[in-house]
Amino acid sequence: MTDHNQSDTLVPDEGLAPASTALPTADVMEELTTPPRSQWRDVWDQFKTHKGAMIGAMLFIFIVAAVYLGPFLWTIDPTQIDIRARNQGPSWAHPFGTDQLGRDIMARMMSGGQTSVSVGITAMLLALFLGSFIGVVAGFFKRLDGPLMRLTDLFLALPLLPLLLVMMLLFREPLSAAFGLERGIFILIVCAIGITSWMPTARIVRGDVLAIKEREFVLAARSIGTSNTQIITRHILPNVLSPIMVSATLGIATAIITESALSFLGLGFPPDFPTWGRLLFDGVDYLQQYPERVFWPGLAISLTVLSVNYLGDGLRDALDPRIRGR
Repeated sequence: MTDHNQSDTLVPDEGLAPASTALPTADVMEELTTPPRSQWRDVWDQFKTHKGAMIGAMLFIFIVAAVYLGPFLWTIDPTQIDIRARNQGPSWAHPFGTDQLGRDIMARMMSGGQTSVSVGITAMLLALFLGSFIGVVAGFFKRLDGPLMRLTDLFLALPLLPLLLVMMLLFREPLSAAFGLERGIFILIVCAIGITSWMPTARIVRGDVLAIKEREFVLAARSIGTSNTQIITRHILPNVLSPIMVSATLGIATAIITESALSFLGLGFPPDFPTWGRLLFDGVDYLQQYPERVFWPGLAISLTVLSVNYLGDGLRDALDPRIRGR
């Protein structure tokens, strides 16, 4: 007989695995609750670990702030002539001394820095646009690669300094008559430097585009019918940003040095319109008696070029995903 008072026992089905009751680990919970990091956050985290880049960035910011904000604190007119105070050494009234016409060198350094830095940044932007555009088009469209690269080789074969001198001599008067002397020379110098310095950027960008356009994500974008414009803007350009940014920082240094060389040769801005190169040119005649006149503009040019070079090294490392992922 069966004992009906015996309690029924539920036997689990052996074919079914028991449900897991293990809780997520602390690492998994932290990963699930942490908001996703943006690409620029990763770039900044990598950039700030580069000591040279941080020093270069702070130095460049200091130089830019000094030349653009300094005139609001040091209000002496850089064009004011005072024959009685000419050829003076550093003093409380004139920390950098005065020139042969009694003009304050510190005020002229700030005014000249505005011009030199503005020329460097503007010429860099022009060269960066031309080089990036030609490099992307040559690398992405195979039928245009040959003609554009032969054009690049042609510009690379031209002697830079004689070409700049010819452009300054040919277009100085027409542009000065059309836009005014100072503005016309500014436009001419920026265009001359930009037009003659885009070639390295074009070759670097073109090489990166040739490699990136064969990657799987670009081929996948093509397979779903994405237009060439969208592929270039969404997939190609973000992946060639690292060499573009490095070329940008190096382009500022090159443009400042080139403008200084033109002004030093007497083919840049007029004598009453100071730049760092012009201050070097004016100080050469008094080098033995007053060497500080060459020291200050030379130091400003050297520190600016050094800061942007260190800045470019840090941006290269921060924007390269192969280095950033280490």
